[in-house]
Amino acid sequence: MVKRTVGLGVLAVVSAVAVSASACSSPKPCAGVGVTSQVVVMFLRQGYTDLAGASYELCAGDTCVKDKLEREDITRVNLPLPDDVGPDVGTVRFRVTPKGSSSPEIDASSDARLTLQSDGCGGGAYNEGLAFTKEGGLTTKIPPSVTAAWRDHLESLASPSESP
Repeated sequence: MVKRTVGLGVLAVVSAVAVSASACSSPKPCAGVGVTSQVVVMFLRQGYTDLAGASYELCAGDTCVKDKLEREDITRVNLPLPDDVGPDVGTVRFRVTPKGSSSPEIDASSDARLTLQSDGCGGGAYNEGLAFTKEGGLTTKIPPSVTAAWRDHLESLASPSESP
């Protein structure tokens, strides 16, 4: 491993370049530089059989993402959206098809309006968070059970595993 030190002069130049590249008119860095437009669905699998390996599709407007589900109790599905998207994305559709099946076990949709997330520099990105549960379907109102399950999931990832 090579250890390098950088002088203060080099850091000043790098900082100046970063500020000018961030498109901010202020010398202070913008907190949200790099925000991206997206739709996120938190999928709580409680009440479903094993969906590991099932395929999912999340669409908003003409943009879709497809992938396979891992073995976990809660899944976060991200759909990046084009830079020119506006607040009116229309209908968000979420489908899950079990492994080996040709028909979806879940096929839900919800109307959504994206919210502008400022980048702190006069720009930003449009986002929306949704949740899917067996009881509540696809909704923009995130139930407390989904929030708690996601918090527990993140805590389990941060906790060191105990080895037998």
